[in-house]
Amino acid sequence: MIIELSEFFNNPSLIDIGFLKIQYYAITWVLSAVFIFQYLKNHSIIKELGLTEEQANDIVFLYGLIFGAMLGGRVGYMLFYGLDQLMANPISLLFVWEGGLSFHGGLMGVITSLYVYSIKQAISFLRLADAVCAAMPIGLGLVRIGNFLNGELYGRPTDGSWGFIFPTDPYGFPRHPSQLYEMLFEGIILFILLIWIGKNTNKTGVLSGSFLMGYGVIRFFIEFFRQPDAHMGFITLQLSMGQILSIPMFMIGLILLTKSLKKYEAIS
Repeated sequence: MIIELSEFFNNPSLIDIGFLKIQYYAITWVLSAVFIFQYLKNHSIIKELGLTEEQANDIVFLYGLIFGAMLGGRVGYMLFYGLDQLMANPISLLFVWEGGLSFHGGLMGVITSLYVYSIKQAISFLRLADAVCAAMPIGLGLVRIGNFLNGELYGRPTDGSWGFIFPTDPYGFPRHPSQLYEMLFEGIILFILLIWIGKNTNKTGVLSGSFLMGYGVIRFFIEFFRQPDAHMGFITLQLSMGQILSIPMFMIGLILLTKSLKKYEAIS
């Protein structure tokens, strides 16, 4: 079934009155933080670390969303996807209204901000990371819905009977709705998997390693259905930047998971 989407799927706004413009994409970011906070504040690891609801709020909204995902995501995007622009005009780093956030950059931002927070609170960074990683698929799934509504980051053309025609596509090809694939696998399935892992082990580092591996594998394979960034195309060996960045992410997760399991085997 080929579905031709309406003009609504072109940076749609919930409210658009004069200078007041609230876009659905922004709403998915806000909802992500709210739902992650609701999940995280009652998480067993948060209680284990002795953190209060107010501290969980700071972790999600200040350190996770603002310092981590948004600031780190913007810096990462410019480094990974807009380096030429950044070199030509360093001030363009601040041009957030032009769009451009990188998940991998956001992840590095979150890791850095959580590390700083763990030092300030004198708690285990890796244990805190386990809790945050368990909740991250909630945000990933919701933001991918925002990408779909924006008609951005769509998939590669398809000759099959399944595809969407996005109004933002200048060629008007039927394409894979890769944003929905990512919402399903990066969001729902990865979230369920991490819940199952969390219920079967409380070993420090296992959830973090599992998240890095799980996301790395999912993102790598879904990129085969996603249209590479127009200004970059394939980087090498017909791989996109998203796939190249996902390889070290998977490897770091594998090393972390292996070391965590070996550590507890040695102790037992």
